[in-house]
Amino acid sequence: MNTINTEHPRCVLLYCRSGFEKECAAEILERAGDLSVSGYVKAKPDSGFVAFTPDSAEAFSACEKGLLYKNLIFARQLVVAAVPLAGLPVADRAQPLLHTARRLGDRFSEIFLETADTNEAKSLAAFLHKFAAPFNRAVRDGGLLGKPAGPRLHVFFLSSTAAYVGISIPGNSCPWPMGIPRLKFPRGAPSRSTLKLEEAFLTFLDDPGRSLSPGMTAVDLGAAPGGWTFQLVRRHLKVTAVDNGNLDPALLDTGLVDHLRMDAFRYRPSKPIDWLVCDVVEQPVRIAALIGEWIAQGLCRRAIFNLKLPMIKRYDEVKRCREIIEERMAKTRGAYALVFKQLYHDRAEITGYFSREIG
Repeated sequence: MNTINTEHPRCVLLYCRSGFEKECAAEILERAGDLSVSGYVKAKPDSGFVAFTPDSAEAFSACEKGLLYKNLIFARQLVVAAVPLAGLPVADRAQPLLHTARRLGDRFSEIFLETADTNEAKSLAAFLHKFAAPFNRAVRDGGLLGKPAGPRLHVFFLSSTAAYVGISIPGNSCPWPMGIPRLKFPRGAPSRSTLKLEEAFLTFLDDPGRSLSPGMTAVDLGAAPGGWTFQLVRRHLKVTAVDNGNLDPALLDTGLVDHLRMDAFRYRPSKPIDWLVCDVVEQPVRIAALIGEWIAQGLCRRAIFNLKLPMIKRYDEVKRCREIIEERMAKTRGAYALVFKQLYHDRAEITGYFSREIG
């Protein structure tokens, strides 16, 4: 991450799914510990964000340089922020926000006015809509906007008179406001789960067009009614959809889908495929073992899969699933990538991505 010009104390602000603050807090403390950084964390239940404050300016600098957004599972966004401003004057909120922004950098590429993704924070929507135009104008007039590929400026409102001001660095953060991709439900998709796979492609793939080329082969485990198969077919992949349930007839009419009515845990392809996707509702450790077997046996080059998390010890379960897959991969040769992320369209689950192709 790029170093910012501001005084300690500062914090690392992480947006997350409401109800997963505990997991997000445990993860940032663990990642900070990996960097030998100590500090304290603020994680109010159902607030939709976590704030980690290192113990010193030196500790913050080490965290700022070493913390990688791609390695954070439960964080939707990674923002380096000043301490929150409270008591913003109703008559002119912009000036104290701009004063703090100038301490963070000289110019910015974009401005994100945001709130937490919670029902409580939705009450701020009307305020943000009204405040956006005059604040954006004040930023432009102040010469703070217009640095291509530079840091983004975030103003994260806790209320209409309290906010964090921070920055995110492109390439080490999420590109979407509030960490949420605004995807439109595609016409003809048989289920809303289709948006999970679309978001996964956007999140994990540097070049979706190259990674999902027409004519590639794919297997969709637990395919019915076809939400994930739909995403593969619209990119002209040849799909084997495995599920005892019924598949949307429109998918079969494309000529790109072969529907096999059998158990997803028993199926294996006769030869390696390009893509494996799996949204089977099952214990996460069973899914991890299944995915681990596929990739250890060289049956797929890439995989995207969902892990449905338990109600308690969810972070521990994620780490256990990673260990299961990595234990199987230890018996194989070659470099690989294994990444987990709780996507916006996930609920009490996370999405995993595996690739034998690095970069």
